[in-house]
Amino acid sequence: MDFDLSEEHRLIQETAYRFAVNEIAPQAKECDRAEKYPREIVRQAAELGFVGPTIPEEYGGAGYGFFEHSLIVEQMARVDLGITQAIESAAFGSQNIVFFGTEEQKRKYLPPLAAGEMIAAGAYTEPDAGTDIAAARTKAVREGDQWVITGNKMFITNGTVCDFMAVFCLTDPQAASPYERHSLILVESGLPGLTATPIKGKMGLRASDTAEVAFEGVRVPVGNLIGKQGQGFKQLMHFFDATRTVVASQGVGLAQGALDLAIAYAKERITFGRPLINNQAIQFTLAEMATRIEMARMATYRAAWLVDQGRPNPKLNSMAKYYAGETAVWVCDQALQLHGGYGYIDEYDIQRFYRDAKILEIYEGTKEAEKMVIAKRTI
Repeated sequence: MDFDLSEEHRLIQETAYRFAVNEIAPQAKECDRAEKYPREIVRQAAELGFVGPTIPEEYGGAGYGFFEHSLIVEQMARVDLGITQAIESAAFGSQNIVFFGTEEQKRKYLPPLAAGEMIAAGAYTEPDAGTDIAAARTKAVREGDQWVITGNKMFITNGTVCDFMAVFCLTDPQAASPYERHSLILVESGLPGLTATPIKGKMGLRASDTAEVAFEGVRVPVGNLIGKQGQGFKQLMHFFDATRTVVASQGVGLAQGALDLAIAYAKERITFGRPLINNQAIQFTLAEMATRIEMARMATYRAAWLVDQGRPNPKLNSMAKYYAGETAVWVCDQALQLHGGYGYIDEYDIQRFYRDAKILEIYEGTKEAEKMVIAKRTI
């Protein structure tokens, strides 16, 4: 068992962090304050292979695995999670096309995603169906050679900026199993009956576009079905088994960035005639922060590695996502507390880290949902 990163992996880390420092950091405050989607930065990231990095090379992607994807996201999240999420999610949902799509769908959608020329979205969550995704009621009824889609989706990342979305639809309401009633269908933006309304005033992750999406008789070709009809739930679970490792890496990166800020501030802040970092109580807090981060990192790396080995472990994925998210929230809280009153004003980046952290315990499976998965496979 070798825990050392390869030279290629270290190069990926260094490149991602350098990109974050040079391109993301200068715009982080503005994008947060103005709730501005950083489209140009997304295009720049695509040039480095950081948008949809798991898209195969034959379709224009970098051909990386989810381990490499996690390394990229971790390093960018050290600087700013909002813009990192905009970059990481620019190809969100495309994994469904890679896993289950037709050759025609792959050729049409994957190359422009990898090039940063298109933005994707995954329209899964509904006002009354988040954790209980099998309760989704947005329906798609087949009429001849078209699907007619009606319903509402909520908290959709990239909802107002995407060029297309993978929509989780009820297609087989009479199926005996509730897990065989839904399908994933590709819907391009701008179609009649499709409305996306931006959700403003979020606590954090403000550079990432979030929207409510309504479908009123939206018509798409039957060929837009991803994979087999009635297999949408299973496809989505397979999708989340992979992408949760990336969300876990967001937590690891954000926590590491908060620790970086805390150490830098503690070294420069003078209290009672000496640097704050000279106080043993402060050192102990920093030590605990570093320990929790490393534990989250190891779980995340192993979970992502297993995905790439074709042996995804839902229990470990949930552990990594749950623990990394909780660690990010705790570390950011400690880091802000260490900053004192200065941490409470937006001149200091730690307040943005603090606000961004909470979403990691909520999206792509709340920490309660992750605990349910862990318990089910433990008890």
